[in-house]
Amino acid sequence: MKRSGPLLTLLTGLLVGLFMLSLNATTGEKPTASYVKPSPSTKASASTAPAQTSAPPSPSPSRTPVPEGVYTGRTDDDSSAVAITVRDDKAIAYVCDGHNIESWLQGDVKDDGSLRLTGKGGASLDGKVKGTKEIRGTANVGSGSYVFTIGKAKKSSGLYRANSTVAGAKIEGGWIVLPDGEQVGILKRDGKPSPAPRIDPETGAVTVDGQQLTARPATP
Repeated sequence: MKRSGPLLTLLTGLLVGLFMLSLNATTGEKPTASYVKPSPSTKASASTAPAQTSAPPSPSPSRTPVPEGVYTGRTDDDSSAVAITVRDDKAIAYVCDGHNIESWLQGDVKDDGSLRLTGKGGASLDGKVKGTKEIRGTANVGSGSYVFTIGKAKKSSGLYRANSTVAGAKIEGGWIVLPDGEQVGILKRDGKPSPAPRIDPETGAVTVDGQQLTARPATP
């Protein structure tokens, strides 16, 4: 009698192997996805990281406009008069003691209500609006420094100027009419100063050496 045991075992193994190969070719292997579990420290750093915020815009400087018009008054030491005319963010000023010291100055009015004016010979005037009806500042004319607080002028007061020729002489005049009606000014004849004659504030009429001239409001 033949022995068939080993041969049967071998055939069985081959059949099982062929079956497994056929199964893998038909179904394929199921793909797997890799996954890394975040550590507790990673979670904490992600949750506690501060949010990025943009810096707030810088505030723009506040505007304190100087109301247009004429401001007149005397210096704190009462030695001189000051007048400033403001128009269209420009200003012109006149500082005068009524005898031999005077200066015309001009410049810009800044958004914060301050003004820096300059004149001949290194003259300067720094001022700042106070409220809506006053300008406080300091004028430097010649060797003197004059602190002042001047108010918004009413119709009876103002700043006037005249330039003309009389009897062959060059005439230059400046007048400050104060709120109480006082007039402070200097009239130059060919550069020589003397106290200015009175003008009519309503018309600007003034008589110089027998000839009538017209002083007009000074504007920037």
